[in-house]
Parts: sequence; structure tokens; C-alpha cells
Amino acid sequence: MEEFFENELASKFEEMIENNEEFYFDTEELEDIIIYYLELGDISYAEMAVNFGLKLHPNSIEIKTKELEVLLELEDYNKAKKLIEELEASCMEDTDYLVCCAKYFSNLGNPKKAIEYCERALTLEEEENFLHNFIADEHVNLGDPFNALKHYKKALSFDPQDEYSLENCLLCFYDLKKHDEALVFLNQYLDDFPFSETAWYEMGQFYFNRKNYEEAIRSFDYLLAINSNAVGVYANKAACYEAMKNWAEAIKVYEEMLELEYTKGYTFYKIGLCYKEMNLLIPALSAFQKSLIEDPQFYHSMMEQSYIYEEMGSMKEALHFGIEATALNENNLDYQKRLAFLYISAGKVEESLSCLKKMVTQEPSRFYNWYAYAEVLMLLGEYEDAITVLDNAVKIHKRAELFYQLSNCWLILKNENLGSKSLEIALELDESIVEDMQEKYPFIKDEVKKVKAKKK
Repeated sequence: MEEFFENELASKFEEMIENNEEFYFDTEELEDIIIYYLELGDISYAEMAVNFGLKLHPNSIEIKTKELEVLLELEDYNKAKKLIEELEASCMEDTDYLVCCAKYFSNLGNPKKAIEYCERALTLEEEENFLHNFIADEHVNLGDPFNALKHYKKALSFDPQDEYSLENCLLCFYDLKKHDEALVFLNQYLDDFPFSETAWYEMGQFYFNRKNYEEAIRSFDYLLAINSNAVGVYANKAACYEAMKNWAEAIKVYEEMLELEYTKGYTFYKIGLCYKEMNLLIPALSAFQKSLIEDPQFYHSMMEQSYIYEEMGSMKEALHFGIEATALNENNLDYQKRLAFLYISAGKVEESLSCLKKMVTQEPSRFYNWYAYAEVLMLLGEYEDAITVLDNAVKIHKRAELFYQLSNCWLILKNENLGSKSLEIALELDESIVEDMQEKYPFIKDEVKKVKAKKK
């Protein structure tokens, strides 16, 4: 890797640019320099190298082919098209040129034409693994997983340890709903390459997706026997135990994982969730606290602490962590709802208003958000504000409960006319809940009798 980043030719080229000098490079050297920058993803320097190369060697087919690659990276398709036409007569037996043509048509959304150029390139018997993967990708773009699978398999035959080909073979099997064939394919592959981490991982995922967790664990264990430092695989194995509700074993796996990790906040959080499922609140709380030591802004652990403190009857701490978690994730409506509940439970009703306002703003389609918001405003004696909220609410939800609330507000504000009208609508919408509403809002009791009397 160090050798790649310390390319001597590229260093010499950069020195020339920096000092505003001109050195001589032959065409092969310039090709190497351009390839280096293309592989590095530094298109600006690749373009400079192409321009300098054409200045030194204006008729070089090789450098012009590299120019075509750069133009495609720059998405300059007009110039690319002209250069494709210019080079066609002399480059139809050149793999790099044919690949560029395939990329050009692929980028322009013409997979069939791209495949034609790749198939022409295959006759030259170079880069077969790359070309079959390219053809397979284009078949995927065409929505043809059957032919894509054929070419991913061929790509794999030229490079049996190509993870890209292997993974995409399996995706094609799944797209074709050939799950049994996928399993046969994986077993055959593992017979030939028993130390393939990718294959064992895919085998584990295959069984996990089919809820065969014992076999999934077996596959992940094989992988970990090959590479005990594959940190992510421990999480997959633990997920199997969680799916089996074997929380103790899941914790053991997560604890193994902790030995290998640099960032442990999420793993302590998962351990906390497992203890919580076992109703072991103190160890759960300890795990969530460790999670926050590792990552002080990990709001998931903050909110879980809030739930545990609530369960333990420590509402002050529950509210504290609810506030902290919500402050870090303000757009999470579940957090806003929980925080509103915690404020109200703590007798801090007014503080809940900001949460309730966010709830009706971000989730206006949910009736109970409006109902709760109006309820709290009435509880605080803010009847005019409650009417404003309810007027907006009934435009979206023509629910009797809202009109009962509206009637109550108008009657408290001594506007019997509007109170009566709101009550009439409420009774028309749902008279069956009138007794419950009268208990909640005593001000409507007398008005209910009047409205019913009018009907008679």
C-alpha cells in the first residue's frame, strides 16, 4: 500500500508541476502516471497528466485512450463521443478502448450497447473477470437477474476469490427466488474454498433470514474460527441469540466483542437491552451508563436509562435523561411524546407544551396529538390558545372529542352561542361518548340538556 502512495513517477510529475518545469516522460511512463491518478481518484491530476502527455506525444493512441477514461470520469460525454469516433478505426482490438466505450454507453443508460462492447472485448481474452462482472451489472440494470447470474458465475470462475462476484451471485439467486439453489451454490463454493470469510458470512445471513438461528450461529462460528478479529460478525452472532430470546448468550457474545472494539458505546447499549429483557434493571442501568462513558452523546442509552429509572420509581432521574436524550434528537416524535408524558407526570405541565406543539406540527395526521395538546392547554387555563389549536385540528380530523373540547372552551369563555354550536356538531358525530365527556368537562352538562331539548 505504501508503495502505491509513493509512486516515483507521480512524485516526479508533481515536482515538475510545482516548480513550473518540463521533464520528459515516455508514453509508458505517462500511462502509468495517469493510471495511478485514476486509481487514486484524483481526476484533476489525471487530467493534467493527460494534457501534458498529449503535448509531448500528440499522436499517442495509448494516451488518447487514457484521455477518454478521464473524460468519462469528468462526465464530459460530448468530447468523449468525438474521441470514441476518432479512435474507433485503430482501437477496436484494444481492451481499454472497448471498456471505455462500454462505460460511455452504460453511463448514458444504454446497457445493451455496453454489453456489446464488453462481449467484443472478451474475444481479446483479457480482463475476463472484470468484463463478466461489467456484463452482469448491465443485465442487473436491465432487470435480468437470470443472465446477470450467468456472468457473475463466469467472473467467479476467472477469479474464484472475487467477493463482488460471489455476493452478487447470491443476490441474483434471491432475486430469482431460488433459495435452495443459493444454498447448494454456497456449499459447493465452501467445499472448494473452506476458508472464505465472505462465503461463511453469506451462509450465516442465509440461515438468519430464514430464522434458522442455530445454523446461522454455526456459520458465524466457522468464520470466527478463521478470523477471530471479525468484529462485525460477533454482532451477527449475538443477533441470532437475541432472536432466540437467549439474552444471556447474547450478552456473552457482546462481551467478547468488547475485547476487540475501539468504540464500545453501541455494544454496551446492546448489553443493556439484553439485561432489560431479562428484567435485570441494575445491570442494565450499569451497561447504559458505560455506554454513555464511551459516547456521552449516545441518546439511545440516555432514553433507556430514563425508562429504567421510571420503572424503578425515580421519576426525577427519568425526566432528566428524557430531557437530555430529546435535546440530542429533537425530531424524534417518540421522544417528544415520552418527554411530554414525563413532564406531565412530574407536574411540569407547562413544559410539556413545546413537545405537544412539535407533535402536532410534525404529525398532524394523528388525532390524539391534537387532543392531548388541547387537553393540556385547557388544564393550564389557556382556553383561547386551546380554541386556536382545536380550530386547526377539526380541519383535519372531524372527531366528536375535539368538538366536545371546543364546546367546553367556548362555554368557559361565556360564549354560549359558539359553545352550543360546537356541542351540536359533537353530538351529531358521536353521542355515545357524551357521558364520558360530561365527566371530563362539567361545563357542557347543562348545555347538553339544552341542545337535546332543542332537537325535540
